[in-house]
Amino acid sequence: MPKLTVDGVEVEVPAGSTVLQACEAAGAEVPRFCFHDRLSIAGNCRMCLVEMEKAPKPIASCAFPAGDGMVIHTKSEVARKAQKGTMEFLLINHPLDCPICDQGGECDLQDQAMGYGFHSSRYDENKRAVTDKHMGPLVKTIMTRCIHCTRCVRFSTEIAGVTDMGMLNRGEDAEITTYLEKAIDSELSANVIDLCPVGALTSKPYAFVARPWELKKTETVDVMDAVGSNIRVDARGSEVLRVLPRLHEDVNEEWISDKTRYACDGLKRQRLDRPYVRKDGKLQPASWPEAFAAVAGAMKGVSGGQMAAIAGDTVDAESMYALKRLMGALGSGNIDCRQDGAKIGGGPRAGYVFNTTIAGIERADALLLIGTNPRWEASLVNARIRKRWLQGPISIGMIGAPVDLTYDVEHLGAGPKTLAEVADGSHAFAKVLKDAKRPMLIVGMGALAREDGAAVLAAARKIADDTGMIVAASQDEEGNEVPGWNGFNVLHTAASRVAGLDMGFLPGEGGRDVAGIVAGAKSGDVKLVYLLGADEVDGDFGDAFVVYQGHHGDRGAHGADVILPGAAYTEKDGLYVNTEGRVQMGVSAAFPPGEAREDWKIVRALSEAVGKTLPFTTLDDVRAALRQDHPTFAAIDTIEAAEWGDFGKAGSMDGAPFAYPVDNFYMTDPISRASKTMAECTEAFVLPKRPGDGTGAAATGTDG
Repeated sequence: MPKLTVDGVEVEVPAGSTVLQACEAAGAEVPRFCFHDRLSIAGNCRMCLVEMEKAPKPIASCAFPAGDGMVIHTKSEVARKAQKGTMEFLLINHPLDCPICDQGGECDLQDQAMGYGFHSSRYDENKRAVTDKHMGPLVKTIMTRCIHCTRCVRFSTEIAGVTDMGMLNRGEDAEITTYLEKAIDSELSANVIDLCPVGALTSKPYAFVARPWELKKTETVDVMDAVGSNIRVDARGSEVLRVLPRLHEDVNEEWISDKTRYACDGLKRQRLDRPYVRKDGKLQPASWPEAFAAVAGAMKGVSGGQMAAIAGDTVDAESMYALKRLMGALGSGNIDCRQDGAKIGGGPRAGYVFNTTIAGIERADALLLIGTNPRWEASLVNARIRKRWLQGPISIGMIGAPVDLTYDVEHLGAGPKTLAEVADGSHAFAKVLKDAKRPMLIVGMGALAREDGAAVLAAARKIADDTGMIVAASQDEEGNEVPGWNGFNVLHTAASRVAGLDMGFLPGEGGRDVAGIVAGAKSGDVKLVYLLGADEVDGDFGDAFVVYQGHHGDRGAHGADVILPGAAYTEKDGLYVNTEGRVQMGVSAAFPPGEAREDWKIVRALSEAVGKTLPFTTLDDVRAALRQDHPTFAAIDTIEAAEWGDFGKAGSMDGAPFAYPVDNFYMTDPISRASKTMAECTEAFVLPKRPGDGTGAAATGTDG
């Protein structure tokens, strides 16, 4: 490990570190524009020039390897003159339009110009101008501001895995562009807005909406998928204006998907802001007491076995727990949180979580994908797999329809036939997994949300057992702890699913699952169905009395007899458990519209109206009861290894190929379906590819 001196401070850094990293380790601040910790080194901007003793000229610290015995000065006259000279050159062609720039107040160039810029310009020539580029419905371009740091190019190529962006020409004619003037076709494209250190790439939907100092900033978590990305919600008054990523190394690093970032405009469209009761065949506005009275009246004379409840994909744990308690008090075991009919839950926790963890993907050396398209189902998981693929040799096999996942994948087959061959060891990829030191598999809802889902799950578990994916923690000869390895992973698409499985929001003894509830409602055996944010249930409920509690006038509300307006994820405090089994806390950033209320409060008030009052009056009471009954909810943002056990149900599998659960990345829930921006993305990226060009298209063909 080289030792060097930075501004009189001796520091030791790992081999391979750059001088810039050594300066940071010594506590010295070095300005930079092109350097980014997660991107390759470019050395474009030269803003990080520092003085190195015995060097003939200042060095670019971001690209210069740290060596033993170096003496570096970051604040010397030579270094400051070089940095100020670089800043003057950067500003020669930069249009000084800060008052009308959306990046104003959040601009790296603006900030660093305060420390390294001159009070006036010595440049008298005409400034260079560059035409703006078309980069799709999300990214607005003002390319005259571009300083050619190439962060956006490196991100799109290295992290997102698309080669749509690059630099053309040389010298004064150099410009960043999408080669064919096309939109950036990536689920992570808008991260280039955060990376851009100037105002060249800004948010098109957010343009001229607000200044950063006007906004209330709230740190919370995302529910657009099951990754649980950490986000910051910026709101003005009661309106959410934008969503930005928040650093969490183990989950989303510092990236978020475009849906997470831009679906927030759906929060103000098609909202349910007051209760409704169906009268004479039409939904009529009502007061809360009238709505509760209608539900209580519908429950009269109906036994517990004739009632049912289904929880949706984006609801918080507290509201699910309250509804479970209420249904239990009413004597109903007909509850289910698996809208898609996935055959999981009821067994050990290891059978339905992402045991390897998202960060653990980087340690794997072989991977089998079963019935999942992670690029659309969990973009940040896909980015992590790509990151591992870039680091060195890893064998990745896929069972399902071929899709472009941004990394090399060996397509093994389309469905259960291939899965069975890998499970019994007759397929060549079984040996690849067996020979790997840390093999892993990811099974998705495309494989589990089928009639034979339990058999598919059992086959996946057999692969994990037979190929050495499950290794218990141990100690070496010197007594040091050797961490274990669990390569079995379930990739969920619903943010609320793991929480529901953890608390047992599943059919009780003799109870009905979602398919049974739908069938019972059609046959008349189920008289009342309670939908808690459940908008993805496929099927009608016949003559059953339907109560819908949610925040959008989406599918679930259309056929309801009573609508109880709830709060969206940005409007309530709540616990969410991501696909890893990591409990995270969502925080309210705005108030629900109109008469809408937090979901657990609605269930609590309803319980009183039907004579089965629940024993809690505050959110803390709900959480205390939840944690007492289910201790996994007690630890926030930690993961404990789940105990391995028996799950799934061995049996014959259908020959039909696996069909991916997401056929439009941009519209998967009531919020994104109500979003104007997501509709524009659908029109730009999804509709032109239909029918079936691969990415996200339904599986077709036969199993190979």
